[in-house]
Amino acid sequence: MTNPSQAAPPSPPASPPAAAPRTAVATLSRELADFLVELSITLAKHAIYPQNHPLLDVAVDGVANRLGTLFVGDRDSLSIGVARRQLIIEGVATDPLNPVLKELAQRLHNHQIGAAKFVRGIGRDELASALAALSVDPLRSTKPIGLDTSRVADLWPHVKFFPLTYDRLQLIEDDPSGEPPRPDQMGAGRATQLWIGLARAALVSDTSNPATPRAEQDESTALEPATVARAIDEHQREEAYDQVIVGYLLQIGEELKTAEGPEAAGLQRRVSRLVGSLKESTLARLLEMGGDKAQRRKFLLDASQGITVEAVVDLVKAASAAEGQTVSHSMLRMLSKLAHHPSTGGVRPKADPAIRDVMRRLVDDWSLSDPNPEAYSKALESMSSLRTAPEKASLNAVPTEVEPERLVQIAIEVGAMGPQIRAAMVDLVKAGRAEVLLDLVERAPSVEAATPVWEFLKSERILDVLLEMPRVDMPLITRFSKRMGIETATTLLSAAAVFEDAKTRTQFYDLIQSMGDEAGAAIADRIAVSTPAVQRELLGLLGRLAALPSGFSARRFLDSEEALVRREAVRLLLRNPAERDETTMSALSDPDDRVVFAGLTMAQERCPPAGINLIKQRVDRGELDSQLRTMGIRIVAQQHTPATLAWLLGFVVTETQWARRPKLRQSTPEMLAALSMVVANWGSDPAAVNVIRLAEQSRDPEVRAKVTHGRRLTSAGGVPTSE
Repeated sequence: MTNPSQAAPPSPPASPPAAAPRTAVATLSRELADFLVELSITLAKHAIYPQNHPLLDVAVDGVANRLGTLFVGDRDSLSIGVARRQLIIEGVATDPLNPVLKELAQRLHNHQIGAAKFVRGIGRDELASALAALSVDPLRSTKPIGLDTSRVADLWPHVKFFPLTYDRLQLIEDDPSGEPPRPDQMGAGRATQLWIGLARAALVSDTSNPATPRAEQDESTALEPATVARAIDEHQREEAYDQVIVGYLLQIGEELKTAEGPEAAGLQRRVSRLVGSLKESTLARLLEMGGDKAQRRKFLLDASQGITVEAVVDLVKAASAAEGQTVSHSMLRMLSKLAHHPSTGGVRPKADPAIRDVMRRLVDDWSLSDPNPEAYSKALESMSSLRTAPEKASLNAVPTEVEPERLVQIAIEVGAMGPQIRAAMVDLVKAGRAEVLLDLVERAPSVEAATPVWEFLKSERILDVLLEMPRVDMPLITRFSKRMGIETATTLLSAAAVFEDAKTRTQFYDLIQSMGDEAGAAIADRIAVSTPAVQRELLGLLGRLAALPSGFSARRFLDSEEALVRREAVRLLLRNPAERDETTMSALSDPDDRVVFAGLTMAQERCPPAGINLIKQRVDRGELDSQLRTMGIRIVAQQHTPATLAWLLGFVVTETQWARRPKLRQSTPEMLAALSMVVANWGSDPAAVNVIRLAEQSRDPEVRAKVTHGRRLTSAGGVPTSE
C-alpha cells in the first residue's frame, strides 16, 4: 500500500451540497412516559397523605391502570434502571432536568435500588403495598429496600428490586498535593462520576475472588476496565441490569463527544479498554437494547470522537450484528487489519480522522449483506484479526504443528477417530477448553459424526468437573445439561444444595424447570434430605411444574418448624381438589401469618363452614394482624345469615355510655371492611338501616365513602371477595 505520508488521498467526487440530516433521537413512548410520571406523583402523595386517605386509593388505581396497559401484548415485564438523577427504561435515559422524573429517580436511588422490575400478573394490593414501602424515607425505615431484597421478594413476587453496592467502590478524589493524575487515574468531575456509576452497576452481581482479600481487591481492581468488562460478560443477562449499563453507556457517549482535559482523557482510555475487553456478543446485546437504529448511530458517532481506533472498529462490528449484518464485512476486516498493523511506524494517534470518517460513512450509508460463503468469511476474519503467536516450548518446535481443536474438527468431518484424536481431546480438557469440544459437537454435519466426541465428554464427566469449578459457568453447564437431558436433574440438584447463595441455586432451579414435568420425581426425592431453606425452594420449584410427580404429597411438610416450608406445602396441597378443604383448615389454624394468608386466599373462593367459624374465632381473639383480620371479615360476610350480620355490626357500632344510644366505632380497617359488607349485603335489613344512616351522617369521609362503595357493589349485582 502507498504510504499516506508520501501520497495524498484522492479527492472525492463532487456532489451537490445537501443539508446534513438531522439525527433522530430515541425517546420514550407516550405510554412509558405517562407511567413514570404517574408513579412519581403517586409516591409523592404517599409521602404527604396518611395511609388510609381516599386519594391514595385513586392514585394507586391510576398506576395500576397505566401498568395494565403496558402489559397488553407480548410484554411480560417492565424493567427500570435507576441512576442518581434519571431513569433508564427500554434503553432510553430520561431527562435529568425533568423535576418529576428526577424526584422519582432520587427516591429510588435513596432506597439503594439499582433497578426495578414489574412482572405481568401483579395485583392491585401487591402494587399498593410496594408503593407504600417505597414512599417511606429510608432514614426512617429499618433498612432501605435495596438492602432488604430477600425479604421483599417474599412480600411482592411480581415486583423485583436490584440493589446498589456502595461498599464495593469509593469516589476518586483529586490529589491534595496538586500533582496531575497518573495516566490510569481521573479527577473528580462528571467523567469520573459516570465511570464510577457504570462500575457500580456492573459489579452489582459480581462475586469477589476468594483468593484475594475483599478490601485489597476493591481498592486495586474494582475500577479497572477489565474487571468491569468481566462482570458485564459473566452476568446472567437480567434485562433490568442491562438497562442500567445501557443508560450509563449513552451518557458516557455524550460526555466523550465534548469532554476535554486530563479527566476526559482518563475516561477515554478506560472506555476504550472496556470496549476491547467485552465479548462481541455482549457488546452487540447492549447496543441492541440502546434504542432504535438512529440512537445506535448517534452513540457510535459520539463515542468514536474520544476512543481508540480499535475500540471504534469493535463498536461498529457489534452494531452491525445488532442491525442484522448491515455493514460491509470486507471493509470491516480491512479496517481491523489497518488498526492492528498501521503502515507508518510509531504510536497511532487516538483520533485518526480518516478512519473515523470511514466509520461515519459506514454507519450512515452501507447496508450490504455479506456475499461470501460462511466458511470463506470465517477464514478472512481469522486472517484479519490480531492474534498473539503461541509460545513454543523450544525454538526447534515444528512450525506446522496442528492445534488440537483443528485435529478434532478434521476428524469429525472425515469420520475418522484414533489415538491422536483422543490425545487432542484430552489436551483440550486439561487446558479447561471443553467448551471447544462442545462447539464442535453442536456444529457437526451429522449426529453420527459427533457421537465419538460426545461420548468422550460424557466419559470424562465434564459436567461434574464444571460443577466443581470455583466460579460457576452457568451458560456452559446449561448447554451440557440440555444435551444430556433429564438424567442430569439429580446431579444439578445435588450441586445446587452446595451453594449458600440463593441466587446461584435459583439459576440451577430454572435449568431444572426447563426440563419439564419429568424432573418432578428427582425434585421430590431431594426434599426430605435438604435443609429447611432448600426444602422451601424445592417445594416452590414443584409448584412451578404443570403436574406433580405421581404419589407425591406435601402433607408431611405441614408439620415443619419452618413457616415458609409450611406455606409452600399448603400451596401444593391446594392444587388437589380432594384435599382442598382439609388443607384450608390446616392453613387457617397455622400460627404463622404467611401461612394463614395462603389459607385465606383460597377461602375467598370457597371456604368450608368450619373454616368460617375458625376465622371468626381467630379474628375475635386478635390472633391475626390487621390485613388478615380484614380479609377474614370479608370471607365471613359470604354467609348471608342474621348471625353473620350481628357479628359484623359488632365491628361497626357500639353504645354510648349513658344514653345507651348506638354510635359508630372508631374508623379502622376492620370497621370499614365490615361496614362495606353490611351495606352491600344487608342494605335493606331493619337491623342495619340505622347503622347505615349513622355512617352516612359521619364526619369521616372514609366512612361515607365505604357506604357509597357498598351501594355501588349492590347495584352492580354482586360483592367481590376483596376490595
